[in-house]
Amino acid sequence: MTPRRTFGGTWWGRAWVEALEGRAELDPNRLPRGRTYARKGRVSALDVTSGEVRAFVQGSRSVPYRVKIRTAVFGDEQWSALLDIIGRRAGHAAALLDGELPPELAEDAREAGVDLLPGPGDLKPRCSCPDTADPCKHSAAVCYLVADEVDADPFVLFLLRGRGREAVLSELRARRARTTVVEERVEPGLSPEDAFARAVAPLPRLPAPPAEPGQPVTLDLPPPGVSLRPDVLAGLAADAAARARDLLRGGPLELTAEEDLARRAVHGDVISLARAAGLPAGELRRWATAWQAAGRGGLAVLRESWQPPRGALLAAKAELDDADLPGETKVWRNRLTRADVQLRLGQDGLWYRFRRGPQGWLPVAPGSRAPLDAMTDYPASERR
Repeated sequence: MTPRRTFGGTWWGRAWVEALEGRAELDPNRLPRGRTYARKGRVSALDVTSGEVRAFVQGSRSVPYRVKIRTAVFGDEQWSALLDIIGRRAGHAAALLDGELPPELAEDAREAGVDLLPGPGDLKPRCSCPDTADPCKHSAAVCYLVADEVDADPFVLFLLRGRGREAVLSELRARRARTTVVEERVEPGLSPEDAFARAVAPLPRLPAPPAEPGQPVTLDLPPPGVSLRPDVLAGLAADAAARARDLLRGGPLELTAEEDLARRAVHGDVISLARAAGLPAGELRRWATAWQAAGRGGLAVLRESWQPPRGALLAAKAELDDADLPGETKVWRNRLTRADVQLRLGQDGLWYRFRRGPQGWLPVAPGSRAPLDAMTDYPASERR
């Protein structure tokens, strides 16, 4: 007999379910129907945004009910307190990026009055159905499925409190930069008058970009007073050469910190880079693989899921279903999974093909405009 599906597989996911069930203590008889609706796929277009969850739930009538679940969001002072708690230990951010919510982080946050985990009074469900129960079975179904989102990514809890993954990580990096003292050696240069008076030499023509970056010129030891090791200086020179080659070949001029970290990890020391960035080495290896296979778009869809318009997903699913391909197409947020291939729709409008391996789902090719084009690595032997 197949075991019945449960909700809340992690301790923080169970805390979300307990908040729902605690709210329903006065009228708990809608919860079993809500779990049944969630298990049977009655919930669609689930979208988690800042302080709010939206979804449609198919009930007994033909038109789905609209459900909104609001949560209390933090103010600036509360966010400052929470970020202080995370920043005290480098392992907190690394654990969150690895899909874990450290119990001590949650405990410290609760004691500081910035509890990430909701209590029964924090959930405010609203549904367009006529049922007066709080929550009704439709709202309960949505809450149970939000537990899946929370299980998969603890940053969903941050988003429900008002700030998503990128906003939290960006602020943590900014705080770390403000507390790091960097000593720079300033070399004497020209006065402004002399620099302005110098004749401008004509710019040489840009050379054709080489196929490979090549090896940089052998470097002497750093000059006196510069605290760089020779191997570090050589690595920086090699990275500058590779970056210049990429720019000559039309690569992106500006990169985010995460994009540049993934780019450097392709040919760099992943362990050292991960340690310096406060990331798990395994996660940075995944970033590097995504960058090498599919560039910034592939890295973006690896790191984030989002809810595109439902029509775009249904049209793509129909295109795959009409093709002569094995398996059944499963839809979740921006992802279409069919057999051992998954397509992810990026916010750049491109579809990226993913394959499952020892490191999980990873992109294997640049993005394509059409979902069927992104599936072209299917050999004829796999077709029905």
